Amino acid sequence: MNSKLYHTFFSYVIPSVFAFALSGIYTIIDGFFVGNSVGDIGLSTINIAYPVVSLLQAVGTGVGMGGAVMYTLKLSIGENAEAKKYLYCTAAVLCVMSLVLTIILHIALRPILHMLGAVGEIEDLGVKYLKYIIIGAIFQIFATGIVPIIRNNNGANFAMAIMIAGFVCNILLDYLFVWIFGWSVAGAAIATVIGQAFTAVGGFAYLVYHKIPFLGIEIKNSEKEIKNILKIGIAPFGISIMPLISHLFMNRFSMQYGGKTAVAGYACIGYVFAVVCLLIQGVGDGSQPLISRYYSMNDEISVSEVQTLAYRTAAILSVVCMVVLYAIRGYIGLIFGASNLVIKTVSTILPIFLSGYIFLSFSRITTAAFYATERILYSYFLVYAEPIFQIVLLALLPYLWRQTGVWWCMPLSQIITAMAAFILKIITKKH
Repeated sequence: MNSKLYHTFFSYVIPSVFAFALSGIYTIIDGFFVGNSVGDIGLSTINIAYPVVSLLQAVGTGVGMGGAVMYTLKLSIGENAEAKKYLYCTAAVLCVMSLVLTIILHIALRPILHMLGAVGEIEDLGVKYLKYIIIGAIFQIFATGIVPIIRNNNGANFAMAIMIAGFVCNILLDYLFVWIFGWSVAGAAIATVIGQAFTAVGGFAYLVYHKIPFLGIEIKNSEKEIKNILKIGIAPFGISIMPLISHLFMNRFSMQYGGKTAVAGYACIGYVFAVVCLLIQGVGDGSQPLISRYYSMNDEISVSEVQTLAYRTAAILSVVCMVVLYAIRGYIGLIFGASNLVIKTVSTILPIFLSGYIFLSFSRITTAAFYATERILYSYFLVYAEPIFQIVLLALLPYLWRQTGVWWCMPLSQIITAMAAFILKIITKKH
């Protein structure tokens, strides 16, 4: 394999992996500080509210990645004016999405919490947490949406740096607001918003300094560009939102069959699962600029080599995560301040979830390769088939094995999706 390509691949992927991992740790940090401050009820609240945070990040990632892919494709073939227009349209769509989601989530906050399974004290704490998250929705969306643009402009290391800066800011403010000031879940939400704002401002500073056009008024007659951004963005949006869908159904079925202990146990597992998903997504999205570039140049050999490196890297990450998490399974609940019963539950059921990680890595990289090479329908199928498989399994397995059946639904859906990804990969090779 070309050593230059090997070096280039990791110069994109390593910062991307770190950036995605840090975006997932934001919520884990909230869970850590709130769980150790409030206990199981606080941990359950952050877990119930997590899908809303995930939705905001997924919208930013989807729009940002859609714009970044089209920007790279146009730039690679010398259409600079069209590439510039895609950046303007990306910024416009991010603004519109921020405004729309802020209004909708504010109006429907309590119904959304009810839908997520929040009742009683959890609902009240959920309102206190999410009202600040919603106020700062624009920062969450732009922080995740601007990173793909920076990465595709040879700024992978800077994208990682501003994510780290926002993450450190969030930790310091969580400590101050939650533990020192005693603001509980509200303090955690404010800390998260400020941390994301730090990242967003840093991203804009990079674009201004490097004179990369991002904000402008050239969006007249841009229906085609906006359509293309959204068309490609649906796949990375789906990858980011999938944990939200899993969270929603796992929480509801766990509450039904296992009660609050099962929900709190899944909260701990959900946090680490989210990070693993983002690590793998970091590999896929980090390799996207290279795949898109070589694809636009009709360099099939380089496209294949980048994909091979992505599969191997994601597989290694998955195995490492499986080994490490299995080794510390008895301490995961303790980290979040869970009760002894929840700690024991997490230790017992975590190996079930670990069994699907290697299959998850294969389907995620295959999906990223599909949307990077404009095989949009295949990427759609893989992204949205997984939660459908999970829902079908949730309709069947709990009736046979109660809560144990609920736990097995997620890894089994990942295995089935990986099989589908393998079939689609063979089909594309034949064509």
